[in-house]
Amino acid sequence: MTEDPIHLLVVTAVVAVATFATRAVPFVFFNRRAPPEILSTIEKNLPPMILLLLVIYCLKDVQWLSAPYGFPEMFTISAVTGLHLWKRNAMLSIFTGTGLYMALVQMDVFRIIFG
Repeated sequence: MTEDPIHLLVVTAVVAVATFATRAVPFVFFNRRAPPEILSTIEKNLPPMILLLLVIYCLKDVQWLSAPYGFPEMFTISAVTGLHLWKRNAMLSIFTGTGLYMALVQMDVFRIIFG
C-alpha cells in the first residue's frame, strides 16, 4: 500500500508533536515544585517492572521439554545477571547478553551437546 507523501508528512508531524508533548508536560507542571509522591514511586519502580516483563515475554516461547531445553536462555540470563551485579553497567550487560545469546543460538552449541 503506497501512501501519499502529504499523508506521511502529516502522520510524522502528529507523532513528533505527541512525542514532544509527552516529554515536555512534566517540566511544565513540575518545574517549580516537587512532583507528587506517586510519581516518585513510579519513577523508581517502573524500569525494573518493564525489564521483568521483557524477560517474561522473551521466555514465553522457549521449548523447555525439547533440546536444548532452554539452556541458551538460562545461561545468558545467568551470565548477564552476574556481569551486571559485578560491573553495574547496563549497556555492557545489554550488549554482552545480546551477543552471547546470538552466538549460542547461531552456533547451536547446546543442541549439539544435548542431541
